[in-house]
Amino acid sequence: MKTLIVDDEHLMLELLSHQLNTIGDFEITTSTRAQDAIRMVETGGIPVELILCDLQMPEMDGVEFIRHLLRVNYAGALILVSGEDARILQTAETVARASNLDVRGSLQKPVSISALSEVLLRDGKRSSVCAKGKARKIYSAEEVRSAIAEGELINHYQPKVELMTGAFSGVETLVRWDHPQDGLVFPDQFIGIAEEYGLIDSLTTAVVSSALRQLRQWMADGLTLHVAINVSMDNLTKLNFPELISNQALVANVPLSSIVLEVTESKLMKNPRAALDILARLRLRHVGLSIDDFGTGHSSLAQLRDIPFSELKVDRSFVHGARGDPMLSAITESSLKMAKQLKLQTVGEGVEDQDDWDFLVASGCDLAQGYFIAKPMAAEALSEWAVDWKSRT
Repeated sequence: MKTLIVDDEHLMLELLSHQLNTIGDFEITTSTRAQDAIRMVETGGIPVELILCDLQMPEMDGVEFIRHLLRVNYAGALILVSGEDARILQTAETVARASNLDVRGSLQKPVSISALSEVLLRDGKRSSVCAKGKARKIYSAEEVRSAIAEGELINHYQPKVELMTGAFSGVETLVRWDHPQDGLVFPDQFIGIAEEYGLIDSLTTAVVSSALRQLRQWMADGLTLHVAINVSMDNLTKLNFPELISNQALVANVPLSSIVLEVTESKLMKNPRAALDILARLRLRHVGLSIDDFGTGHSSLAQLRDIPFSELKVDRSFVHGARGDPMLSAITESSLKMAKQLKLQTVGEGVEDQDDWDFLVASGCDLAQGYFIAKPMAAEALSEWAVDWKSRT
């Protein structure tokens, strides 16, 4: 792998070069000046597949270096190295990832060969200039309206399980558009259009109706589950929304207490007062309310103070990797502790591996959701998954 190491310390260049040569086959070029390194990448004189870059350099710091990598359309992998505080290093890594660079990870000095090996083995999120410029298909309001009317919206379901017992306790409903030509279209491509053009009420009605009919079928099959459904802030401005939920539950013959409505915190914070009437009335009917993506908005504590939530979901950005990250673990553990003191049920999102699972168990979280347990799936696949999950636990 053609590798460029950028560090103003000659000793560090020698150490990293030696470690890389010990690990595998690397064709290494070094530079003590970030400007020279950028010039190498920009001119293409040295084709570079991997860059190891120090953050603290005298003429151009690592964050500036990242900006210049974007300018010259660098498409290789990047590893950040620093002797600075771990939080500064993590912030720089976040900047690089947000810029859509292929960031393999970050390392604190002195760099150990085992830590370097682990980062090198990670799969990156590659992003060529072509990939970054690829536009998603834009759908018209009329196409979305037709999809709702023609019944092309379908629900997939992601299981939630109890962390202490592994018991299957519920699902989150995730709407998809089964497009006749384009296949499965994800909600980020049509929910915004539905909200903008006044279609969100009919879309939500279709999602709720389908989810509650499916819940009725699961109940007939002997499965006692809670069904969580995401709702839009636009839904929560309609005074008849509690009646809509009640009527749908009556038609499907399912208890209102089996329904959990998930409200995204970052959207709720924009106009919380408009929703208080509706949310309070939903709780009076024993419909569960979950604050979704907790920690990613700007007024989380105010939401918890003012709105009668029954559940708190810790966002995946804090859960995944928390076991090995002191900052993430502190944020997640404090969120869970606060939720417990408020007598809220807790859900950890984004559980990707055994470490995430073990961390949430040790932290006293109630429920887990994520790819380690199951990806979202069609309703008919859930029974087979449940049998497999039972054998795993």
